Amino acid sequence: MIKQEDVYRIGRLGKPHGVRGELSFQFEDDIFDRVDADYLILDIDGILVPFFIEEYRFRSNEICLLKLCDIDTEERARELTGCDVFFPRALAQEEDGGASWAEIIGFKVIDEATGNTVGTIQAVDDSTINVLFTIATPQGEVLLPASDDLICAFDRQAQTITMTIPDGLLSL
Repeated sequence: MIKQEDVYRIGRLGKPHGVRGELSFQFEDDIFDRVDADYLILDIDGILVPFFIEEYRFRSNEICLLKLCDIDTEERARELTGCDVFFPRALAQEEDGGASWAEIIGFKVIDEATGNTVGTIQAVDDSTINVLFTIATPQGEVLLPASDDLICAFDRQAQTITMTIPDGLLSL
């Protein structure tokens, strides 16, 4: 059984394209193209199910047309419309580059000064030049700048990011 902590969300399936079972796939992370991956994982009614990729082609920087094995009709493709698409963290670790923003969702943030866990990254806002982490803490949500100057260590295996957190920032 595939566990939620072993995967991370990379996009969502849209409507069928044509009659051969192709689907529009709106992705937030193109890791499936950068790493030699044979399959993607779909969330079907709360169950993570692997589907082998037959082929795909890009339509834009955020959308590709995806053909999954054994999905050969528009009706079968329509059943998958709206499913969230996930990628295995183990395969993502094979990539030589750094982690993507999508991959670090769920990572724990550790305060370098105290060694304590601040919280868990719930979202990354990269809509402006100043990227922000949304951190879920016991006291509520906190925004932290995702600056290279503040990130001290990154452990993909342990799923942690150690940060220098300026005094008072967590109490805002």
